[in-house]
Amino acid sequence: MGQDYMYPEFEVVRREDRCIRCGICVKQCANGVHGWDKTNKVLHIDESKCVNCQRCVCFCPVHALKIVKSEAGFRENANWDNQTMKEVYLQAKTGGVLLSPMGNPKPYPIYWDKLLINASQVTNPPIDPLREPMETRVFLGKKPAAVQRDAEGKICCQLEPQLELAIPVLFSAMSYGSISYNAHASLAQAAKELGIYYNTGEGGLHEDFYAYGANTIVQVASGRFGVYEDYLNAGAAIEIKMGQGAKPGIGGHLPGTKVGADISKTRMIPEGSDAISPAPHHDIYSIEDLRQLVYSLKEATRYRKPVIVKVAAVHNIAAIASGIARSGADIIAIDGFRGGTGAAPTRIRDNVGIPIELALAAVDQRLRDEGIRNQVSLIVGGSIRSSADVVKAVALGADACYVGTAALLALGCHLCRSCQTGKCNWGIATQRQELTERLDPQEGCRRLVNLMTAWKHEIKEMLGGMGINSIEALRGNRLMLRGIGLNQKELEILGVYHAGE
Repeated sequence: MGQDYMYPEFEVVRREDRCIRCGICVKQCANGVHGWDKTNKVLHIDESKCVNCQRCVCFCPVHALKIVKSEAGFRENANWDNQTMKEVYLQAKTGGVLLSPMGNPKPYPIYWDKLLINASQVTNPPIDPLREPMETRVFLGKKPAAVQRDAEGKICCQLEPQLELAIPVLFSAMSYGSISYNAHASLAQAAKELGIYYNTGEGGLHEDFYAYGANTIVQVASGRFGVYEDYLNAGAAIEIKMGQGAKPGIGGHLPGTKVGADISKTRMIPEGSDAISPAPHHDIYSIEDLRQLVYSLKEATRYRKPVIVKVAAVHNIAAIASGIARSGADIIAIDGFRGGTGAAPTRIRDNVGIPIELALAAVDQRLRDEGIRNQVSLIVGGSIRSSADVVKAVALGADACYVGTAALLALGCHLCRSCQTGKCNWGIATQRQELTERLDPQEGCRRLVNLMTAWKHEIKEMLGGMGINSIEALRGNRLMLRGIGLNQKELEILGVYHAGE
């Protein structure tokens, strides 16, 4: 039927005067966009398969290719844009649920871009981070509300288990299965070199990565994939995943086509079977139930590791976080609605949850008002794009930030939003051996280390510019922020003044 025909979203433009018919574009494209007609000895293009991953453009030795967004489209208006119409046609044709990866692309406000950082001038001079000490380390875990002393008056230095980070950044949860072995290797090696942590996601821990346990956060999700005693004791911390920002209230699904021998062994499921995590943990229906799991995990690891509870940013997040803080958890991780994922129902991804900036400010204030802020540390994620976002998050009350999409970009991801197909041309969101080999773990590690090293320098510069010499002195210091282009209610929730005040 012709009524649901859709012109390709992207057009591949080949400069015939430059093209040398080397065939590299054919070899590099896993989607079958480029092909070679042996009979007529000509290259042909199927633009309907192009996802704009830019692989062919990057590898063309004579720069004969470029990909442009097609100008052809339906007659649209402000209510019915091309994408909305295409989605209706697609569902009318297939009867299926739409799946989309890589986070919410809708033009909702990005509050990081509406917050400005203060700078010192005269009475409170700035600090030069090149010549004066600047502390970027943070410790995640329970802290005493006040200095405690023993019977002899000596300060008690014994703390609950802590995670020490060289900078207030961690690599967020991405499971083995959703991303490749080589991507995991890159993250693990970089975390060790940087003195931070990476998160296994809900896919268990490959036996090769137990060597990086001191820099690993192991996750316990509703599917309990790969969870057993040695796994829990392998990591530096345990994270209970209750939800994630890209799909609040939704479970996970790894198609059986991605469950090869290695993933089968790691996840402890049959090879070729779908790995489905139910939306709820079937043993958690209250804060009391959550508390029981928290302490079960602490018992299993002899109280030597902090326990994190990860939740999506939703409307009543402040009340939820208050309950989690009282459940015995050491750290709360909050994931905003721009969080990335390998695949999520499109309608959930684009319409459920709230921005991490508002969630963070609300949670930090609620915990302070209840006098329990020191009982937990806060990690936030959901589109942390730069060192400036990290600094602003800390000023709003975060102890550290989860970084996912930015880390994948460092590995070569071009945000072509086709993760769910398993055909990632950059070797990241795929399990196909010929594709995963395109990502060199050593090179991936180097690029991640470079990115985080650059962020560390920038964080020091921004702290110095504010006249602050440690991350801890910035945490929750909202006087260092000013809003611009925000209404009064937004300023109230964020707890910041407008620029000029």
